[in-house]
Amino acid sequence: MGAVSWNLFQKDSSELASFGKKRLDGKVAYLATVRLDGTPRAHPVIPIIDEGYCFIFVEASSQKVQDLRENGYFCLHCAVNDSSGSSGEFQMTGNAQRISDSLIRNLAEGASGYRPSPRSILFELLLTEALATTYPGGQALRSRWICKT
Repeated sequence: MGAVSWNLFQKDSSELASFGKKRLDGKVAYLATVRLDGTPRAHPVIPIIDEGYCFIFVEASSQKVQDLRENGYFCLHCAVNDSSGSSGEFQMTGNAQRISDSLIRNLAEGASGYRPSPRSILFELLLTEALATTYPGGQALRSRWICKT
């Protein structure tokens, strides 16, 4: 199964992408990666969503860099505000791609609410699936998108 940029996801599912951006952009979220031995690892990150991209900056010495370089698989889940999930949940899975292009890095740094370290590594998160869950009246309402490429 292929993975697509935030831009293509947004074109295919604008309402879900809008909700995802609201829940993720510039906020603490949790990135799950897969270690070489196949076990999962979770990391707090701050996604940046702008100009059709979903980025994360990662400290070069972080173990998540090794995980993402080895296989690229990730699952990203927004933080929740309370135990009732009143603000809703957004989760996406896919493949991370390291970005070396200085123009794209400048775009990501400009869109970021913080100043990334010059030695941090930039990754674009490409989507294979997205899931939103809201809880109107205490009932779970889910919306799902799956990459068709």
